[in-house]
Amino acid sequence: MAKRARTGALIALALGAAAVWVGKDIPRQMGAKAKGDRLARVLASPQFSGGKFRNTVPATELTGASVPGLALAAVRDRESRHPHLPIPIVTPDPGQDAEGLHVTWYGHSSALVEIEGRRVLLDPVWSERCSPSRISGPKRLHEAPVALRDLPPLDAVLISHDHYDHLDMETIQNLVDLQAAPFLVPLGVGAHLERWGVPATRIIELDWNERAKVAGLEFIATAARHFSGRGFSRDETLWASWVVNGPTRRVFYSGDTGYFPGFAEIGEEHGPFDVTLVQVGAYGDAWPDIHMIPEDGVATHLDVRGGLMIPVHWATFNLALHKWAEPADRVWAEAKARDVRLAVPRPGERVDVDNPPAVDGWWQAIA
Repeated sequence: MAKRARTGALIALALGAAAVWVGKDIPRQMGAKAKGDRLARVLASPQFSGGKFRNTVPATELTGASVPGLALAAVRDRESRHPHLPIPIVTPDPGQDAEGLHVTWYGHSSALVEIEGRRVLLDPVWSERCSPSRISGPKRLHEAPVALRDLPPLDAVLISHDHYDHLDMETIQNLVDLQAAPFLVPLGVGAHLERWGVPATRIIELDWNERAKVAGLEFIATAARHFSGRGFSRDETLWASWVVNGPTRRVFYSGDTGYFPGFAEIGEEHGPFDVTLVQVGAYGDAWPDIHMIPEDGVATHLDVRGGLMIPVHWATFNLALHKWAEPADRVWAEAKARDVRLAVPRPGERVDVDNPPAVDGWWQAIA
C-alpha cells in the first residue's frame, strides 16, 4: 500500500510539473471566439445554422463505437505507421526567384506556392507537435526542411481551418515578427489570430465564395467537407479549400475534406488549375466523411480540372491507422490508372509545375 501511495505521489508530482510547464500556453492555444463585427459576419453566413457551421453534404466526424477498436489497433500497428529509416529532406534554396509556378512541400500540408512572382505559404506548422501540449500529441516524423527565419519574403499566408495540424500558434506568432504578409483565413478563424498577437490589419477573413486581392493575386475561399474546433467547441469557425489565381496561372488547395460533389462545381466555376495540392492521408474507416482516401484525392483533382497533382497531408505526423507509406502508394497507383500527372516530392523539394520530376517511389525505400 505504501509503495502504491509513493508511486501515486510521484505520478501526481510529474503531472503537476508538466502542467506548470505547458499549462500556461494551453488556454491561449485554444484561441478565441468570435465577437462584435466578426460574430455578426459568422451569424450572417449562409454556412452557419443552429449555432455552428455546416457542410453542404452532412458529414459524420467520428464513429464513436469505433474508438475502443481504434485504440487497440493504434497500439498493435504502431511500427507500420512509422518509416523504418529517416525521411529524406531536401534543403530549399531561398534565393530562387518566384517567377513561373513552383510548389515546395515542407511536409504534411505546409507548402510554399510561388506563382508569377509572388509567394504564398499554405497551412504552416513548424512546431514539434501538432497539439496544444509540448509533451504530448502527434510528434513530427521529420524536421522542417527550412527554418522559419530562412523563408523568403512572403506575400500571403493561407490557412484552411483551425485544427492543430494546420493552424499552429507558435508558427503564427513567429511569422508575425518575421514576415509582413497578411493572413487569409476562413470566417471566424481571425479571432484565434488576434488573440495570438496578429494585428487586425493583417487578417483577411473570408466566407465560402468570397474573394480578396492581395499582391496582385486573387484568393477565393471555396467549399470543403470537414469540421473545426481547437478545444471542446466544434464548428464555430469555418473550414475551406482555396483557389489562388495569378495573372495567368491557377492553383487549387483542398485543405482537409471528405469527397463531395462540390469539387466538380469548383472545377466548373474556377478551373482548370495548373496544379492542385490535395489531401490524401490520415484517412480511416471511422471518419470517412472528413478525410479523403487517396483514390478520392485523385477524383477531386480530376473534378476540379487539375493539371499536375501534388498529394499533401501525409508523411509528417502519425494521425491515422494506415501504414506510413500507404497514401503515396495508393495515390501513385490511382494516378497511373486514371492518367493523372503526379509529383510526389520529398519534404523541402521544389517542384516546377511545368517540368515536374518523375515519380520515383522514394518513400518505398524507407517504409
